[in-house]
Amino acid sequence: MQFLQYPVPGDVKDDRGTADGEKTMWVFLFALWIVLNGRVTIELVIFGVVIASAVTFFANRVTGYSTSIERRILRNFPVFLLYILNLIWEIIVSAFKMCGMVYRADPPDPVIIEFHSGFHTQLQNVLLANSITLTPGTITLFQEGDHFVVHCLRREFGDGIEESSFVKLLRKIK
Repeated sequence: MQFLQYPVPGDVKDDRGTADGEKTMWVFLFALWIVLNGRVTIELVIFGVVIASAVTFFANRVTGYSTSIERRILRNFPVFLLYILNLIWEIIVSAFKMCGMVYRADPPDPVIIEFHSGFHTQLQNVLLANSITLTPGTITLFQEGDHFVVHCLRREFGDGIEESSFVKLLRKIK
């Protein structure tokens, strides 16, 4: 049995711990503290400095927060939104196909398909694997790197899976 190894937060190279990322977060947290308190006194400013510093330290050092992750999410937000809408549509279409198959009492013609997605990031490969599994009539049996093994209840459910709408949208993620 082979175990997959996932990167731990310390292994990721990004702007975590840089002065710019920490300053931005600290300023935002301090401003939020002042706005939510509704008044400015020396006591509130001192508490705000201490609390904003503690939360910034905790977020950057302990949880692995990084502003580069937020920038990547914001940059790809339109693609993620389209992806979710496409996933919902594909689930609905596949559910109707499955209902028709059951209603007509068509016997299943199961196949197992192997393919490589060509994706280099873990995010893209996991999203594709989960999307395949969420779509009725298909299930991801195995996924390691960009190698996929998928069980399809009918042969036509697996046709063109390597160039499906999921794959096309995931290629747009930067």
